[in-house]
Amino acid sequence: MAHYMDGLTDFFWQHDIYFRIVVSAILGFIIGWDRSSKNKPAGLKTYTYVSVACTLITIVSIEGAEMLSQPDSGKMMDPFRLAAQIVSGLGFLGAGVILKDGLRVKGLTSAAMIFYVGGVGIGVGAGFYGIVIFATLITFLMTRIGNFFEGREITTVRLPSIGKKKEDEKE
Repeated sequence: MAHYMDGLTDFFWQHDIYFRIVVSAILGFIIGWDRSSKNKPAGLKTYTYVSVACTLITIVSIEGAEMLSQPDSGKMMDPFRLAAQIVSGLGFLGAGVILKDGLRVKGLTSAAMIFYVGGVGIGVGAGFYGIVIFATLITFLMTRIGNFFEGREITTVRLPSIGKKKEDEKE
């Protein structure tokens, strides 16, 4: 059994880069599916492409810096230099889905989701699976709670004040 696990571990580490692309595609697809089900401007394919593209750029940036850096020659490369440029591209894509209709602005959530899914791609590309999957789960949970509040038009939350009633009664 231990020999089987060692073989599985070796396979995983040898194919980790490909696994990153698959994880990124799955997460981008799930996020896009959620947005498509709500008939939002950017959907399934958009989020999958953005997530995988960000993962790919991050992998190329990290691996390229490692491959092209020469430690003893003074030639060092920043592994996140390319990945840092992703943010500019995400801003461009996000701006494309924002529409102004009179006094109403539409597409801000879609733009934020494009930025978010870019972060998912960068995180997975850098190998931070746990934190990215946790962030995706917590984001889905919080958006579900947000949908609950929006659906019931709850705009304020009143917390019970314990000590304040006694002070008000004294006056």
